[in-house]
Amino acid sequence: MDDICILAIESSCDETAAAIVKNGREVLSNVIYSQIDLHTVYGGVVPEIASRKHIEKINQVVDKALKDAGLTFNDIDGIAVTYGPGLVGALLVGVSFAKSLSFATDIPLIGVHHIEGHICANYIENKDLKPPFMALVVSGGHTHLVKVKDYGEYEILGRTRDDAAGEAFDKVARAIGLGYPGGPKVDKVSKEGNPEAIVFPKAKVNDSIYDFSFSGLKSAVLNYLNQAEMKGETIVVADVAASFQKAVVDVLVDHTVAAAKEYGFKEVALAGGVASNSGLREAMEEACSKNGVTLYRPSPIFCTDNAAMIGVAGYYEYIKGNRSDYHLNAVPNLKLGDR
Repeated sequence: MDDICILAIESSCDETAAAIVKNGREVLSNVIYSQIDLHTVYGGVVPEIASRKHIEKINQVVDKALKDAGLTFNDIDGIAVTYGPGLVGALLVGVSFAKSLSFATDIPLIGVHHIEGHICANYIENKDLKPPFMALVVSGGHTHLVKVKDYGEYEILGRTRDDAAGEAFDKVARAIGLGYPGGPKVDKVSKEGNPEAIVFPKAKVNDSIYDFSFSGLKSAVLNYLNQAEMKGETIVVADVAASFQKAVVDVLVDHTVAAAKEYGFKEVALAGGVASNSGLREAMEEACSKNGVTLYRPSPIFCTDNAAMIGVAGYYEYIKGNRSDYHLNAVPNLKLGDR
């Protein structure tokens, strides 16, 4: 079988990224232009600024991905692009660029679901990982517990009812003065704190045991801070961060391991930006080891938004014969499993 090379484009939030992936598992290039410094001053991503910067950088990023891989468009079999979920303006830049490239080069176009990309990031470094397995997707906008039935076939067992885990990290980080981006900063400060110092609530959703809820936890942290301030008590930021992180991690780990046991999965994969959190990785490793489950997790560079993961997902869509036409549009609230 001839090698299949996919050019992938990702622009769903504040990273402009392009990559070349060969045969779904080998990354020939992975270029990421991050806008974190631009948005830090605002305390979060400003959609209009993100979209404008994508327009400025996307051509350069794609060009560099091809050069780093030592390939030209003649070597490319498919163009994969994230079309949702994400910020609509940001998505539109990537989708429009990919459609234009496809039209100009006559290379097939493949629309890719962003969350599917995160799950597929696990295939890059774990060549032996194949469906079926359980995946926990944890990012700024999503917390999903997913049964991966086959390549491109998913069943959501649990999802957040309100704030995603990453969103809660950002809001708590802002409240305790750490700023943006919240996840990495809370993770770093937590190492200096006592995770048992404050007992924060761990919400359970009665009608769906695998669903998540983090808004109550976020409110509990804010209430703790307000009460401590009113009483004139000293707030130990590291203890608050560590206790908050433990409350999030405990719920994520408990739900995932319980679901893996119930459905008989011996393999669990982490995915999404929060999957790079050291507390989550360590706790999940320990819990999986105790329960005879093998844990897979991408390197941090493949946890945060990148195009290599989109290229992997695009490859498996390509070999199944799935193609997108030029009516492909950005779908900011795209659900996993939709095409």
